[in-house]
Amino acid sequence: MTAIIDYGAGNIQSVINALEELNVKFIVTNNAKEINESKKIIFPGVGEASSAMNNIRSHGLFEVIKNCKKPFLGICLGMQLLCDYSEEGNVECLGIIPAVSKKFNSAKVKVPHMGWNKVSFNKGSKLFEEIENGSSFYFANSFYVPGNKFSSALCNYDIDFSAAVQKENFYGVQFHPEKSGEAGIKLLKNFIEKC
Repeated sequence: MTAIIDYGAGNIQSVINALEELNVKFIVTNNAKEINESKKIIFPGVGEASSAMNNIRSHGLFEVIKNCKKPFLGICLGMQLLCDYSEEGNVECLGIIPAVSKKFNSAKVKVPHMGWNKVSFNKGSKLFEEIENGSSFYFANSFYVPGNKFSSALCNYDIDFSAAVQKENFYGVQFHPEKSGEAGIKLLKNFIEKC
């Protein structure tokens, strides 16, 4: 069973649609026991970081996520919340990836970063197996995680930034695989089957 964490900050329906397309058994939950009993965990996120962290704490999910040992996939805001800190609302996040989520420079580029963009990834990343390097994925983000030693993929929008991160069992993607066509569905399939 795969758990989709519902903490009031996700476009969960599009993730549900993608998992249904893949015939994956899943549960939508914010229950710690159900999350801990699941084999895989998906952590979607749309919205503002400080509100999302308040929701995580109010649902008693901070320690559940932080101590998770199962394959865990953060999507968009869900990836940014894996970091130490976000400039969005100046909030301490989950502290899993040692990085700070920063805002794009609106003097240089249009913010938010919206639409399709190419992603270059490291060979050996299970998420990107059998996906052509340089494939395009769908982004919708005003904030970004700078490239760091846990970056497994990069994208360029004025600067290179982390399109994906991985640390131990924690995976994160800045783009929306559930809205990224064939490549995105393949990435979700890889997460379910190979991670």
